[in-house]
Amino acid sequence: MPHPLLILDGGMGRELLRRGAPFVQPQWSALALMQQPSAVADVHRAYIEAGADIITTNSYALVPFHIGEDDFRTQGNKLARLAGELAQQAVGDSSKKVRVAASLPPLFGSYRPDLFDAAQAPVIARPLIDGQAPYADLWLAETQSSTAEVRALHALAPHDRPFWASFTLDDEHPAKPPRLRSGESIANAVATVIDLGADALLFNCSHPEIMADAITVARAALDAAGSTLRLGVYANAFCAHDADEAALPANDGLDDIRTDLSPAAYLTLAQT
Repeated sequence: MPHPLLILDGGMGRELLRRGAPFVQPQWSALALMQQPSAVADVHRAYIEAGADIITTNSYALVPFHIGEDDFRTQGNKLARLAGELAQQAVGDSSKKVRVAASLPPLFGSYRPDLFDAAQAPVIARPLIDGQAPYADLWLAETQSSTAEVRALHALAPHDRPFWASFTLDDEHPAKPPRLRSGESIANAVATVIDLGADALLFNCSHPEIMADAITVARAALDAAGSTLRLGVYANAFCAHDADEAALPANDGLDDIRTDLSPAAYLTLAQT
């Protein structure tokens, strides 16, 4: 039996920027959490009003890669707790039945599977998990470039609530079929989430055009394994780079946003 359709919220960082909230690199969306948490709550409420079934905590940038070692050590757990509290407060302010996904981000930098350090992962993940645990309806390991980091996060997160794994795809060097940014196959990602007993497999923070092929490959692998695991997608709207032009490193600036990817255009891609 097919899973019912669920609508996720949109991006937090760019919406904070659009609204004029505190927002600079390298802190990204964490800066508003530090300086103007009411702006974060307002974005959550706006996404709920727009129809989101699930909102995601503003904890993506609460890692040393973005806020620095000192701020993470002294404020990481407190900020993670605030991120969870703001999300649940927004749900409580609404009459809608909405769940809170606690974001478990890339611990060592987006799109950088080469930086993953299994020995150091608990040092960063534990404050995020402990801070958000009282507010999380589910765990969302998102923008994950490798299966190794997903396994590490799953091992650390409490298993008393759903665990969703969302991988980012290599859209700078697109292949057929698509691959994770680590070079791993989607079949390997499917095998990993099945082995972990995860509750959903998603793909995010990649160009929407690559998502359809990823879903097709993932669905075939799930069917072959006899799995009915939930599948999902939330793409980004970053401009494509030329073959000889690398994307900006995560803390070096903002990628340009496509002008052709309106809500209507995104809906068309989602329906195909």
